[in-house]
Amino acid sequence: MKSVLPSTPIVTLKPKIEDSFAITFAPLSLEEIHALADDSANGAVVVMSGMVRNQTDGKPVVSLEYQAYEPMALRVFYQIAADIRSAWPAVNRVVIHHRIGRLQVGQISVLVAIGCPHRSEAFAACRYAIDTLKHNAPIWKKEHWQDGSSTWVSIGACEQSGQNC
Repeated sequence: MKSVLPSTPIVTLKPKIEDSFAITFAPLSLEEIHALADDSANGAVVVMSGMVRNQTDGKPVVSLEYQAYEPMALRVFYQIAADIRSAWPAVNRVVIHHRIGRLQVGQISVLVAIGCPHRSEAFAACRYAIDTLKHNAPIWKKEHWQDGSSTWVSIGACEQSGQNC
């Protein structure tokens, strides 16, 4: 019996040594993320900080609980970095860190930082990174409401449904 193999080899994405990717229970630090994205060739470091807000569509939120399928989520982060380098070759640092676990209102849930010689590319790459992460990464959040109820939400579903997640 002959096995069927893909016509092109499967490529394992490996991050560049200059980049940093993490899924963690630990609090995220703006200063640390900025330092990881910094480089003497940069003219800009753009940082996007996502945080737990106190409401969704007017309904009071007390906390969010994040879960992730970490191996696949990290592969998505690596692919995002590869896509960024293809679209914006001047980018020299890509940093994507996401929290998991239960987070209170005001806590940072995700940080994305892009280091680049020019601000326009850094802004565009940062926006691409967070939008693609929210759409593709296997990360879910459970919204805990003030009334004691809760609802699981797939982050990717937010983008597809047009919800303000």
